[in-house]
Amino acid sequence: MTDLVPLTGEPLALDLVNTRPRTPDGQADLIATAEGLRAWLNLQADRPAGAFPEGGQARLTDDDLPPVHEVREHAAAAIDQARRGLRPPEEALRGLNRAQRAAPAVRELLWDGAVVTAVPHREGPPGVRLAALLAEAVADLLTDPAVTTVRKCEADDCVMLFLPAHPRRRWCSAARCGNRARVARHYRRRRAVDQGSEGPGSEGPDSQNPGSEGAELTGGRDRP
Repeated sequence: MTDLVPLTGEPLALDLVNTRPRTPDGQADLIATAEGLRAWLNLQADRPAGAFPEGGQARLTDDDLPPVHEVREHAAAAIDQARRGLRPPEEALRGLNRAQRAAPAVRELLWDGAVVTAVPHREGPPGVRLAALLAEAVADLLTDPAVTTVRKCEADDCVMLFLPAHPRRRWCSAARCGNRARVARHYRRRRAVDQGSEGPGSEGPDSQNPGSEGAELTGGRDRP
């Protein structure tokens, strides 16, 4: 997966881990800068209100990046093990706990003129508050039995993770990795035919099940 547009729509913990896609030049970091982190937060605007500092409009600076990056590293290590049914690294769990303790959420009670409302509120620098929120999202995924169904995209050049709603989903995104795999497979079949490597009337193994290609490309935003 070489498209540097962030993959979103998965559980927040996976969206965070997926900010490090693989490219022809190596692994990229989509939130390496404050600008990149702000752009990623804007793509998460449909998350529950009050989840992000200042509704996602916090004035993040490069000083806010380390706690977020640390949570991402711990999340990647913990999820990689948990999805295989294995014990996550102890340091990863401790790191996620530290991040949550650094800025615990308090339901701040307010009067809006008609009713009492409760709004999540955290103290501390924006980066610390954001890291605490992300660590909580990782905790939610790690404690969900569905974590063992998290998969890695089957494309050879992709490292994206996803939580499939359908057991036959193979790609992080049908429009990206799935489509590229289909095109590559079609090219290989045509080349084999052109080279005369297949017998008369044969179009390769996929021709025996014409419906399988569409089924295996189901992916990307396949969840509500």
